[in-house]
Amino acid sequence: MLLTEEETQMLNGNKGPAVKKAMEILVALGESFGAARLVPVNNVHMAGSSVLVAEEAGTRFVEDIRKQGGTFVTRVTTNPTAVDPTQWKDIGIPESDAVLQTRLTDAYADMGANTCNTCIPYLTGNSPRFGEHMAWGESSAVVYANSVCGARTNREGGPSGLASALTGRTPEYGFHLKENRYGKFLIKVEVPLSDMTDYGTLGYFAGKIAGQDTPVFTGIPTTPTLEELKALSAALAASGAVSMFHAVGVTPEAPTLEEAFGGGEPEKVLVFGQAEKEQAEAALNKEPTDHVDWILVGCPNASVQEIREVAEALEGKTVHKDITLWVTTAGAMYAMAERMGYIKTIEDAGGVVVRETCPFLARSRVIAPAKGYRTLTTNSAKMAFYAPGQFGLPTHYGNLQRVMNAAVAGVWR
Repeated sequence: MLLTEEETQMLNGNKGPAVKKAMEILVALGESFGAARLVPVNNVHMAGSSVLVAEEAGTRFVEDIRKQGGTFVTRVTTNPTAVDPTQWKDIGIPESDAVLQTRLTDAYADMGANTCNTCIPYLTGNSPRFGEHMAWGESSAVVYANSVCGARTNREGGPSGLASALTGRTPEYGFHLKENRYGKFLIKVEVPLSDMTDYGTLGYFAGKIAGQDTPVFTGIPTTPTLEELKALSAALAASGAVSMFHAVGVTPEAPTLEEAFGGGEPEKVLVFGQAEKEQAEAALNKEPTDHVDWILVGCPNASVQEIREVAEALEGKTVHKDITLWVTTAGAMYAMAERMGYIKTIEDAGGVVVRETCPFLARSRVIAPAKGYRTLTTNSAKMAFYAPGQFGLPTHYGNLQRVMNAAVAGVWR
């Protein structure tokens, strides 16, 4: 790769051992993908923020970088951790995780990260600009940033994100290049999309077909909510390895079908109609009985609007005594929802609002058997797709109303 004089000095160790190690990581990554150069970035979202991902070795690596004088030179936000900072013991998180998580989070904070600990950084002060080169981890956030915001990022892992934060650089390949951002195939949406769950179902359907390719959607309403686009992004990244989508007339790089495909033709054309929707929903419902015990809302982390909808659904009601209801969210969203009274409503009904973690990034294979959970019920296509394999929990999947009805009734109907 061609390096500038400043980048060469970084690689030679003129700016310290931490920056040298970071440049070695970026150069090796760039050369493996055929990048011609590095591009400046001032925005990193750190994927390796949970000790479920980092474990002891990764935590020590981050601590060593800090001890070597590592300082972040970009805006840095952090993904969810393995721990709710105030109620980790009550919800079943092991103490060993809480201790290790404190070490890892403190190391990131000492280097200058905003430890917001959420998968929705675009709602907590880190809002990408159109055309901005970034180095983001967290698959759902990457899809949202590329697609909805029109920013440019690949799916970064913990080490590459850390390296970018220390140097303000990332290799120029993949979705940093305009020619790699055009759509590959077309999906015609021919069924109404009514809520977040419908968008998640569409994302699950498309992701399974897409693999790493970029889908283009027509037929999506021109005024989807932030939450609906968030659900679509998350499901696309879960069932496939999608990093970007276009919705004609909705997302900024697809004002027309022609522009979405860069003037080319789609490699294939598919339809998402009522039959396809029902088949996708059935595939995400893995639990054949009506048994419900662990309910999850907030994957990706819930916005204030989502928390409000849960509170409204539970107003004057009580969560069934055999049910554990988690609503997972960011600390910033929690603070706003608490001020509005939504947290109190949920807690008075018997639900739990969990901050800074989620079942993916907490040790759910420990939590679930310790608490006696046998199923997981959710309105998130991403969660429904992953839970059977990652946590060993078959899922019930449906919209928020259906999920909240189950929380109160204690059975899935």
